[in-house]
Amino acid sequence: MQERKERRSNRDRTDATRRHLIAAARRLFTEKSYAETSTPEIVAAAGVTRGALYHHFADKQALFRAVIEQEAADVGAEIEASTPAGAPDPRAALIAGSDAYFLAMRVPGRTRLLLLDGPAVLGRTVLDDIDGRNANRTLRDALAAMMQSGAIKSLPVAALAEILGAAFDRAALAIEAGAPVGDYRQAIVALIDGLGPHPGSGS
Repeated sequence: MQERKERRSNRDRTDATRRHLIAAARRLFTEKSYAETSTPEIVAAAGVTRGALYHHFADKQALFRAVIEQEAADVGAEIEASTPAGAPDPRAALIAGSDAYFLAMRVPGRTRLLLLDGPAVLGRTVLDDIDGRNANRTLRDALAAMMQSGAIKSLPVAALAEILGAAFDRAALAIEAGAPVGDYRQAIVALIDGLGPHPGSGS
């Protein structure tokens, strides 16, 4: 029993150290950029040793990837929370997810991390893989549900999600720069509705 408690305590400390490192790195990456942030700064901000950093992460890039993974997961979770599974109106669910994406991407530093520094540091392929398990997955699922219901034409889901995802990302960058959210929301809804109903759906 005592041994189990000690193992749990050690695991809790390990998890806490990892969280502190990710949180400190995120703050510095958004304040200074990835390139301008050094590992000694991260260690000092997290209040851990250099050895602890390299125990959890092979290098600064690995830590940056952990930050990106967390940010992408948070965005995906916020989208999923806005669009419960089995929603009766797939169009309304997709638009609710769109609104949730725009809101999630307004968290300070997030567009820089996910849309600018992320691809530059990790490469487009890695970012696409991470996105494919998070926001892009929710988009694919929503589009598939709309196709199944006949709300939009039957098209290659992955390709359509990639194209619409690029539009969402461009909109998020514009909104970050001060553009009106409503303008981009209206444009996204028009893109979705422009896909039209499946022939013979009666819509």
